[in-house]
Amino acid sequence: MSTGEKFTQMLIAIALFFGVVAAILLLTQRLRSRRGELVQSAAFVLPAVLLIGVGLLYPAIETIRQSFQNAAGNESVGFENYKTIFTDSNQIRVLLNTAAWVIVVPIASTAIGLVYAVLVDRAKFEKFAKALIFLPMAISLVGASIIWKFVYDYRETDANQIGVANEVLKVLGFDTYRFLFNEPWNTVFLIVIMIWVQAGFAMTLLSASIKAIPDDIVEAARLDGVGGFKMFRFITVPSIRPSLIVVLTTISITTLKAFDIVRTTTGGNFDTSVLAYEFYVQSFRSFDQGLGAALAVLIFVLVMPIVIYNVRQMRKLEAR
Repeated sequence: MSTGEKFTQMLIAIALFFGVVAAILLLTQRLRSRRGELVQSAAFVLPAVLLIGVGLLYPAIETIRQSFQNAAGNESVGFENYKTIFTDSNQIRVLLNTAAWVIVVPIASTAIGLVYAVLVDRAKFEKFAKALIFLPMAISLVGASIIWKFVYDYRETDANQIGVANEVLKVLGFDTYRFLFNEPWNTVFLIVIMIWVQAGFAMTLLSASIKAIPDDIVEAARLDGVGGFKMFRFITVPSIRPSLIVVLTTISITTLKAFDIVRTTTGGNFDTSVLAYEFYVQSFRSFDQGLGAALAVLIFVLVMPIVIYNVRQMRKLEAR
């Protein structure tokens, strides 16, 4: 498809959108009663509901159905695909890697963001310091992965190094290290990339929450002799607890869907694959539609409780 054809399709889609909106307005503009307002609201909501059904609900139901099919998707195999996920050695490694990501990344990112937000709060260089840690958030995960791939680049100790990490080791008198190849530490070094990106997100939200703590609470604590670490433990952390939960759950959801970092750095080799990347491998490289769908359903099952809990916490924040 040429660029001109794509541009034409885009214009047609925009025209159809405005045409539908105009038709709804024309058909409902004379409805002035309470019932008319309900009809008008329903007329606007119905297309969105239909799109959600076509774009989300139907694919979800179809994916669940495929998870009980064989690789070709033409024969039912029951729970065999799910059994494979929890019994096959390669899939167990994927689950363990994913668990490590989900445990380490949210906790480390939130801890770094919180400590950083507290340390630079109301400092003279606060804006500059926050910009430094937030900067990775402006980079895509693919871009961040490429940057860190150069940082981790390996060459023999006697060779000229282009990897920053190995150059530091060489200057300190150590042999160079295969950061992306040696198991299981290569997974840890990939996790560092995600932490580097997400720490800025955590810092931004938590910093805003810290600034929202009422001054009278802080002043009262200081009058009672509370300061330093006690202020952080007994005043700051309890006051921003809802924000901490939102940050932790949001980063957890992002981590469960981690794909770009693994794909860009190792391609899932050297026992570094995670659930999202394994779904891609099984569905689009091994063409095992059943196992790929089962992995997608598993990700969905793991994400949904976190999403529900996150929504509840955000509603609590809005109600404050």
